[in-house]
Amino acid sequence: MGSGQKVVVFGAYGHTGRFVVAELLDRGFTPVLSGRDADRLGTLATRHEGLAVRPASADDPASLDRALDGAAAVINCAGPFAVTGAPVIEAALRAGIPYVDVAAEIEANADTFARFADRARAAGTAIVPAMAFYGGLGDLLATTAMGDWTAADEVHVAYGLSSWHPTAGTLAAGKVSRERRDGRHVRYAGGRLEYHDDAFSVVEWHFPAPLGPRPVIGEFTMADVVTVPSHLKVPEVRTYMAVDAARDLSAPDAAAPTAVDARGRSAQTFLVDVVVRSGGTERRAVATGQDIYAVTAPLAVEAVHRILTGRTRTTGVASAGAMFDAPDFLRALSGHLSLDVRHEPADGLGIMDAERD
Repeated sequence: MGSGQKVVVFGAYGHTGRFVVAELLDRGFTPVLSGRDADRLGTLATRHEGLAVRPASADDPASLDRALDGAAAVINCAGPFAVTGAPVIEAALRAGIPYVDVAAEIEANADTFARFADRARAAGTAIVPAMAFYGGLGDLLATTAMGDWTAADEVHVAYGLSSWHPTAGTLAAGKVSRERRDGRHVRYAGGRLEYHDDAFSVVEWHFPAPLGPRPVIGEFTMADVVTVPSHLKVPEVRTYMAVDAARDLSAPDAAAPTAVDARGRSAQTFLVDVVVRSGGTERRAVATGQDIYAVTAPLAVEAVHRILTGRTRTTGVASAGAMFDAPDFLRALSGHLSLDVRHEPADGLGIMDAERD
């Protein structure tokens, strides 16, 4: 399918990067292994005979130019994206190739829209940030749920994770984000990002089967607050995280994911419940699957495939829902996700009794 086209994977030896390399190979692309650590790149290359290894560092523009030379696209899997995002985007613009990343960092994604929108549009280059489980998937689901609506009152994204064994990259990126906002948490309300230091709330969210009612942390804010309102007319975007998964993330002895199948996926399962509300009507899109890191790979690689084959709706910096035909994109991931879309009267968004922490 990829016709052997070269796609640079920056941060190829990381947990998500390895899934992306494998997905590119499965789709007929030729991954180019890149990143700062030459030794780890060499170790990865021994598992994939014949793949080029091009060490590069975000603080060395010339090395990035060498890494991207002759490539059709680049997928940035190396966080923290507050450090790597802009330099790799700059290199992609110099090379005239599309850029996709898997950033879950709210501030880094906002920076990409703010800093590169005009230049990328002028260059006719596609830049898609947050093309991952957080940010990209929620945006595709929200766009699909919107259907023929041109605007909505609220978008709610509830994450039902069976567990969350964070990678080192996830923990490092989270630390950078917290430092950038001085430990405050983020909301998207009144059509803008707001920063608050009040206490989180715990509510009970009525997930569809098989999860059912689960306690979630209200406004456990993820990258959807950047991607969704970047193109959908909605003044309120709220995200929620299952309490058990949030505790896993903050545990002092948090363990990294452990593979349980031949594809390297962990036993973690997820259900993402997106509710769009307008007046007295709700539209709902639900996705279920296994391993949030593993499912990021087909999301990112499908994005690259569609960009390179001209199946895009815009150019410049755009989120997944703006760049692609969202329902068609999700259908293309049927081997990785199960999808359910419903239109129904408003019934309280699935939120049940609320209480303060």
